Amino acid sequence: MDHRELLSGFVRLHILLHAADAPVYGAWIIEELAHHGYRLSAGTLYPMLHALENKGYLISEEERHGRSVRRLYRATDLGREGLRVAERQARELFGELVDGHGRERHRPKS
Repeated sequence: MDHRELLSGFVRLHILLHAADAPVYGAWIIEELAHHGYRLSAGTLYPMLHALENKGYLISEEERHGRSVRRLYRATDLGREGLRVAERQARELFGELVDGHGRERHRPKS
């Protein structure tokens, strides 16, 4: 089991994080994510990029390099806002994961 569905949110956040720093393109994202242990194909990445763009988190434009054209993605204001929200939530979650706190506290009472 590779847990793709569970980890797909982390992939989206990685994309947004890098796109907030500088414009990024698909092949670079695939390579960068591989450094973090994610193995994505173009068939997985590009629908994800298009969905982030359709939801307003990313904006893209074409850039010409001689005969080739590259689509560059960058984070929008909404994307940056989403990153700030995700950072707060991630800090809380990772604190509980690392410290082991909250498992008992948040367990439903029977």
